[in-house]
Amino acid sequence: MWRFPTVHGIIRDVITVLSVGGSIIAPDRPDPEFLRAFRAAIGDYLAAHADDRLVFVIGGGAPARIYQQALRSASRDASASLLDWIGIRATHLNAMLVQAVFAPLSSPGIVTDPTGDIDFSGRILVAGGWKPGFSTDTDAVYLARRYGARKVVNLSNIKKVYTDDPRTNPDAIALDSISWHDFRKMVGDEWSPGRNTPFDPVASRMAEESGITVICADGRNIANTIAILEGRDAEGTVIGA
Repeated sequence: MWRFPTVHGIIRDVITVLSVGGSIIAPDRPDPEFLRAFRAAIGDYLAAHADDRLVFVIGGGAPARIYQQALRSASRDASASLLDWIGIRATHLNAMLVQAVFAPLSSPGIVTDPTGDIDFSGRILVAGGWKPGFSTDTDAVYLARRYGARKVVNLSNIKKVYTDDPRTNPDAIALDSISWHDFRKMVGDEWSPGRNTPFDPVASRMAEESGITVICADGRNIANTIAILEGRDAEGTVIGA
């Protein structure tokens, strides 16, 4: 467990960016029970914090994996760019679902280019993927820089960052915090379509260069997500300088 500093260091941002993994929106298929509970909790949070706004950047989840694997199986000539585009379209599908679930709190439409014109007229902005070469984690960093957010909350189906993959290495150690230098040594610098890392390498480089802190946490634990947003004790891993 860790606590955000309340005076120096990390404090609550008025605009917070959340990179919401497709693994919690659509683990095998869209999860309406999770979406209902998430909608209720975020609605209560925004009602209690009248000045706050949230940016959700939504991952591809099961639709991305299923369609990418289908292409790999059906064609030996599938390029990395085309595989990425399939994943990106899956993020758009998931993002449209989330935007609709959160209406009328959400701004109209979904963001597909974090550098373009954006209508952020609602309390929540929903984005999907942009272009090949990285995951939606990178889009989240672009939007954090655009709106001056000092942290990105990375929600997935893992509770913490580990020193190795705990599914294959029983000696892997869960981390409460890790520097960008050490984290980037773990994940490397190269992106490949469908790659599964706690935070993608391209996004990690950008976040370090921009002085952005990333908190990796289990997005299925909605109470924990609200604790992070409110700067209270929470479970997860802080990646920073």
